[in-house]
Amino acid sequence: MARDYYEVLGVSRGASQDEIQQAFRTRARRLHPVVNKDPDAEERFKELNDAYSVLSDPKTRARYDRFGDDWRKIPEDWEERVGAGAGAGAGGGGFRGWTTAGDGGRVRFTRGFGEDAGGGGVDFEDLFGAFFGGGAGPGGGGGRVDIPGADQEAELPLTVEDAFHGGHRVVTLAGPSGQRTFEVDVPAGVVDGQRIRLAGQGGRGTGDAPAGDLYLRVRIQPHPRFRLEGRNIHVTLPVAPWEAALGATVPVPTPGGTAKVTVPPGSSSGRRLRLRGEGMPNPRGPDGDLFAEIRIMVPPSLSDRERELFEELGRTSSFDPRSEQ
Repeated sequence: MARDYYEVLGVSRGASQDEIQQAFRTRARRLHPVVNKDPDAEERFKELNDAYSVLSDPKTRARYDRFGDDWRKIPEDWEERVGAGAGAGAGGGGFRGWTTAGDGGRVRFTRGFGEDAGGGGVDFEDLFGAFFGGGAGPGGGGGRVDIPGADQEAELPLTVEDAFHGGHRVVTLAGPSGQRTFEVDVPAGVVDGQRIRLAGQGGRGTGDAPAGDLYLRVRIQPHPRFRLEGRNIHVTLPVAPWEAALGATVPVPTPGGTAKVTVPPGSSSGRRLRLRGEGMPNPRGPDGDLFAEIRIMVPPSLSDRERELFEELGRTSSFDPRSEQ
């Protein structure tokens, strides 16, 4: 499901139009892709625009407040039709909420007509059939309303390597009507939270209306070696004491394979080495970078000769690491 628009704007549901406008301006300045270089800034800015376009219009806001994510499927004059339908057959009252039914994503409205409600639900076909004078047939003034299916969302877990390379995947999801299998083309360089759209694979529409879309939200799993920050990759680079002291060219792992990095002489633990373009691919701009953080490792046990050399180094060196702090 999409995020709540009030949450996106950071305002309460009782916020005034001025408060909504001010909240939008504040967040738009911070999230605009021109000034915000985060990988997800563009998507978050679009989400902010969507929220503002709905909540800044009193009419669309009223529909959103009543029907949530399915407000777009409700006619603009729904209040008049609800009033007419209630007067004709329900004896007054109105609709007070909605839940998602387990029959392929169709939305069911909970009726609020007092003793006649019975705690049941009315699906869109029944609901709008009553509003337009009954009759679900397609011809002869039948009054059927075709409602597009609801969009749905599921998580797609990926390893760092899968996200780096992308490629064709077969995904099986469990739903109310059983398991469904999809073929998905994962773009190389997807980042955590990014959505992949499968058109027409969401909830079923009513009548002849099309099905909704299915959105797979990428969730990159923790990795024992790589840590992601946007499109940048961080990795620990173990080096020997002599490599850190004298400098060396050493291999460093990346999701795309092994690369080479030069350790400058005199490097200490914690120093970060940057490999440009070795991070996550970016189809819309420069690739991310890889940062290798040096960690000096000592042998867990020493041979006699190694011990002699370290003892000689200890006697001849004037270096005091504690005086450098």
